[in-house]
Amino acid sequence: MPATNSALIGKSDSFARILSLMDRIKDLDAPVLIVGESGTGKELIAREVHFRGVRASAPFVAVNCSAIPEHLLESELFGHVRGAFTGALRDKPGLVEEAGRGTFFLDEVGDLPLHLQAKLLRVLQERELRRVGETRTRRVEARFISATNKNLEREVERGLFREDLFYRLKIIVIDVPPLRDRRADILPLLDRFVEIYGTAMGKRPARFSAPAVERLFEYAWPGNVRELQNEIQRALILCGEDGVVGSEHLSPKLNPGKTADAPAAYGTFAEAKAEFVRRFLRQALSRCDYNKARTAEELGLSRQGLFKLLKKHRVDREPAGPE
Repeated sequence: MPATNSALIGKSDSFARILSLMDRIKDLDAPVLIVGESGTGKELIAREVHFRGVRASAPFVAVNCSAIPEHLLESELFGHVRGAFTGALRDKPGLVEEAGRGTFFLDEVGDLPLHLQAKLLRVLQERELRRVGETRTRRVEARFISATNKNLEREVERGLFREDLFYRLKIIVIDVPPLRDRRADILPLLDRFVEIYGTAMGKRPARFSAPAVERLFEYAWPGNVRELQNEIQRALILCGEDGVVGSEHLSPKLNPGKTADAPAAYGTFAEAKAEFVRRFLRQALSRCDYNKARTAEELGLSRQGLFKLLKKHRVDREPAGPE
C-alpha cells in the first residue's frame, strides 16, 4: 500500500531533524529503533522510511508485540511447520518471512518476551531463521525497524531486555519528541486533520476559533498527535452547520468549564488566526523574559524561524514598557 503522511507534517526544528534523518537512512539496510511516547507517530515514521526508500515496492509488514498472546507470538513472527504443535495443520510462514525483501516493523519491541528476544537476536545477526518445529534455516532479507515507548536502557538494567539485542536494534535511533515539546507543529497538524475529517464528513470547510486554538496550545497532550487527531475529529462532529469550532465543542480535558467563546471580534478566520498567533508569540516571549533563544527552544523553532514569525505578525521582540 502507498505511504500515508496525513500526520507526518510540522514546522518545528525537531520535526525537520527527523525528516532529514529519514532521508539519510531510507535506502540503508541497518536496523532502526524509533523511540517516543505513545501517540507520537512511530509507525507512521516507519512506514515513511520504507515507502520513501528502495524497498517501497516490497511489502511493509507490521506487528505489535503487545497485541498477540505470548503463546502465539513465536509462530506468528517466525512461522511453523505442520505438526509442530497442536493445531498446526499445515506449514505456515511467519510475518518476518512475509516481509520478503521489504520492511518488517516490530512495534512495542520492549514487550517481546525474553526467550523470543534471543531468537530475534539470532535472526538479526545471522540473517536467517527457523520456523517452529523445523531444522532447516531460511534466509531473511527484510529490513528491521522496531519501536517502543519504553526506556530500553532501564529495561536492560532490570533484566527484562537483553543488552546484546538492545545494541543490535539501536544502530540508528529516531527519537520522536512529544507534542508538548514541539508546539509549532500543532497548527499544521490542525489544518491537515480539519481538511481530512471535514472532507470525510462532507462538511463545508471548517475552522477553529482563536480561543479554541489557544486551548489546543495550552494543553499538554499526554496522548500526543493521536490525541490531537481524536480531539479534532470529535470537535468537527459536534460543531454546528456553520463549521466553526468553538471552545464549547472541545472535550472537558481542554475546556473543563465548558466555556463558550465570546462573540468573534474578527471578520474572517484568517484574521482571528493571525491575532491568536500574535497573542501566542507575545505570551511565549513574556514567559521567557524576552530571551529569543529560550523562546525559540520552547516553541520548537530555530531562532531564524522565530524572527520570521515575529516580523510577519509585527510582534515587538522587547516589552513595550516596564513589566
